[in-house]
Amino acid sequence: MTVVLIPAFEPDLRLVGLVHALRERRPVVVVDDGSGPAFAGVFAQAAASGAIVFAHDRNRGKGAALRTGFALIAAQFAGSDVVTADADGQHTPADIERVAARIADGRIVLGARAFTGTVPARSRIGNAATRAVFAWVSGRHIRDTQTGLRGLPASALGWLQSVRGDRFDYEFRMLLQARSAGLELVEEPIATVYADGNASSHFRPVRDSLRISAPVARFALSALSALLIDTTALLVLQPVLGSLLLAVIAARILSASVNFAVNRRLVFRRGRDVPVRTAALGYLSLATLLLAANYGVITVLVDVGTPLVAAKLATEATMFLVSFGVQRAVVFTPAHPAAPRRPAAAAAARRHRSGRAAAPRAVRADAPVHR
Repeated sequence: MTVVLIPAFEPDLRLVGLVHALRERRPVVVVDDGSGPAFAGVFAQAAASGAIVFAHDRNRGKGAALRTGFALIAAQFAGSDVVTADADGQHTPADIERVAARIADGRIVLGARAFTGTVPARSRIGNAATRAVFAWVSGRHIRDTQTGLRGLPASALGWLQSVRGDRFDYEFRMLLQARSAGLELVEEPIATVYADGNASSHFRPVRDSLRISAPVARFALSALSALLIDTTALLVLQPVLGSLLLAVIAARILSASVNFAVNRRLVFRRGRDVPVRTAALGYLSLATLLLAANYGVITVLVDVGTPLVAAKLATEATMFLVSFGVQRAVVFTPAHPAAPRRPAAAAAARRHRSGRAAAPRAVRADAPVHR
């Protein structure tokens, strides 16, 4: 069985139409992300059309709504795959069915828009920005990184509840972490549908693109800070120690220690769940390998006639991307992520099964709020 999950914030009657079109073929779960009393009528109509409707007590963000939905589906429809779809009419029932048909264990199916025809500027800009960041960080090109139409196997629901981020950054992190979770990304072409210039979308191109690219920005700032510490320490320690070699070693140890602590606590926040010794050994091993690779690549580039400065810049850029990817996927990723907490969502599902949740009710999400 495949369940359709629709996170919704302040929707219009297009949500009701989508539920009506889908409900004959498969169950539909709608999560009201704190839309408020003004939209209660829309959700009541969605419930009357056959959807199972749950509500957050306040707006928590799309990522939080998706996690609530995954917990509810895992509890009430155990073993079912999930297709997530948006409430604003961008995803047609036919496209939803095509994505559902391609779900298989071990892969995420992305409904990829072609962005042809008349596309609102903010949608084109936002997707171009996140697509570039994803390609830069992962080395893979995905046509539509912002698509809300995704086919997810039942086996991935537990992992999906452990992915961090409460807003649009959640969906981006899902893509970034899919490979380390053993999931392949495949794309299914879908129609590009925008109604009223996509006015109903709650994606903010500048703010949400910055939120999505924040881990890369934090990593770059951490690396820059380490460089400044290393340079300053070298200048201070060289006359004190009277040895350039000792000053270089001491400065590098100091800057690397600071960089390790910052990356573990602030850049890759999952790193706080990795034992310090384990993370430190991984970090040291990576630093050693990168140093050897740095020397080897520069040597090869210079030997084939590349100017030293150009070779150095190209090598450093490559090592930066490799370092980011390995630290994110290996060094600061817990070997066994903690099981997501979901007592409220599971309790809500039990209430629904017992017949006490026919009307939309508030479900308090357990995940922390990131604003």
